[in-house]
Amino acid sequence: MPITIRDLAHSLGARAWGDLDLSVTGAAEPEAAGAASTGLIALAMAPRYAEALAPGAMAILAEGMDPEALGVRAAIFAPRPRLVMAGLTQAFDPGPDIAPGIHASAVIDPSAQIGEGASIGPFVVIGAGVVIGARARIGAHASIARGSRIGDDALIHAGVRIAHGVTAGDRLIVQPGAVIGGDGFSFVTPEESGIEEIRRTLGQRSAIKAQHWTRIHSLGGVEIGDDVEIGANATIDRGTIRATRVGSGTKIDNLAQLGHNVVVGRDCLICGQVGIAGSSRIGDRVVLAGQVGVSDNIEIGDDVIAGGATKIFTRVPSGRVILGNPAVKMETQMEIQKAMRRLPRFAEQLSKLQQSVTRLLEKG
Repeated sequence: MPITIRDLAHSLGARAWGDLDLSVTGAAEPEAAGAASTGLIALAMAPRYAEALAPGAMAILAEGMDPEALGVRAAIFAPRPRLVMAGLTQAFDPGPDIAPGIHASAVIDPSAQIGEGASIGPFVVIGAGVVIGARARIGAHASIARGSRIGDDALIHAGVRIAHGVTAGDRLIVQPGAVIGGDGFSFVTPEESGIEEIRRTLGQRSAIKAQHWTRIHSLGGVEIGDDVEIGANATIDRGTIRATRVGSGTKIDNLAQLGHNVVVGRDCLICGQVGIAGSSRIGDRVVLAGQVGVSDNIEIGDDVIAGGATKIFTRVPSGRVILGNPAVKMETQMEIQKAMRRLPRFAEQLSKLQQSVTRLLEKG
């Protein structure tokens, strides 16, 4: 849907310049945007991007850039470019194709409660006692099992699986293929297992014998706060006795895994392929970059940032920035990496020194 430069700038809370009545239908990189006649506004929020602007273009620029010198017809100035990007992309995102109302092929238990204005796509299955909030949108082939409750304005994409006993707040977004509320990975042996023995002895084994694993059933649910987003094919296991919890405002990327009884605080970023093992507790505003691994029963304090592929085996105090395997302070890890790069040179110097000593001894 077209929007004028004037209205777009107003919605973004940004300053505009030039022909404010030009119509914008979408956004593009400068090379692809062309002149204003295309309807595309160019994202040129740094000088290196602005070099590719077409004459007479519409552009989003950073404060301090000169639109006249760049030859554009209209500009919106971004005081914080990425924040403007958030508003801009929201303005032009059409969202998934979920028709209003309830599709005829949906299977909804008579005891389920569907909020006013909800849209439910084809082949959706909603179980007994489920509560769906107002204006929720549920894509094709999604399923929501017995007794789960989803808040207002949720967006559940196609193929999502929400198991029984899941509670989520308002404005939940779940990307395709995610599974919320599957059983936790919990098993026990009749006698002390090899894993328990190794934990107790730190590697020593007295004997190796056949063992049989018995399932520990997952009786807890999953509790999710408001404004949470869960990525494609991410999985959140239900708790064993108490619920697995995800705090309000937290964003979970694709292919992330939260084990049973995990507690994640508010406004965290859990990036792609992160794995958090059972019963770990993650504080507020924590960032776990891609492929971070958190061992079970670990506590991570508020405001911790873990760099990509960090492996966390022990408690992390609040505010710390960590990196590496095993995780250490980032500055320590950088020194370790520098030292490792010097090892070949040190080895060569040591070899030469050894040769010199040997020759001196031979001369005797």
